[in-house]
Amino acid sequence: RQLLEGVTFQAYVSQVGNLVLETPHQQLDLSLTEANPVRCPDPEMAARMEALIREVRKEGDTIGGTISCVIRNVPKGLGEPVFDKLHARLGHAMLSINAVKGFEYGSGFEGVRMKGSQHNDSYRPDGSTLSNFSGGVQGGISNGMDIYFRVAFKPVATLLQSYDTIDKDGNPVTVQGKGRHDPCVVPRAVPIVEAMAALVLADA
Repeated sequence: RQLLEGVTFQAYVSQVGNLVLETPHQQLDLSLTEANPVRCPDPEMAARMEALIREVRKEGDTIGGTISCVIRNVPKGLGEPVFDKLHARLGHAMLSINAVKGFEYGSGFEGVRMKGSQHNDSYRPDGSTLSNFSGGVQGGISNGMDIYFRVAFKPVATLLQSYDTIDKDGNPVTVQGKGRHDPCVVPRAVPIVEAMAALVLADA
């Protein structure tokens, strides 16, 4: 972050289980992210997420979720056109984080619902775009617009309830986790997502 002076990285929890924060990042006050233990910038949704995590914990179970991240004031021209596309490097970094099972940037999977005439980002004379479905990366290279992406985390594998598995010899056994284990790791991973994004941009 010191090297990338002026570039800001803001990650936040946007989903826990079936609870999804639908509000676009442009309409959120991301300064509220650290105002609650769930690290969700919407106070009402944060309370619902916290209640769900507590409920899952009482059951001895775990739950996954999604972290969204917005990178602002990105210099134009970072990245490469083929093997080291900027979004590919971001995806590589995010998928290297423990428990991550998915990565999407820009319009992501929602883009398949649109036609090209709807999805194409129209350019202004200054090089900025009217929309930003490309997620700040054009042809693998940053275009100066906000880079935004989502990272999906699976439920923690260690459960405090018993479940069936096998031992090292392949014999059926029942195990039960003990000690302190998070029912949801997503809130803890917010600064990790920011740090990994910063490392990718610093390298680029």
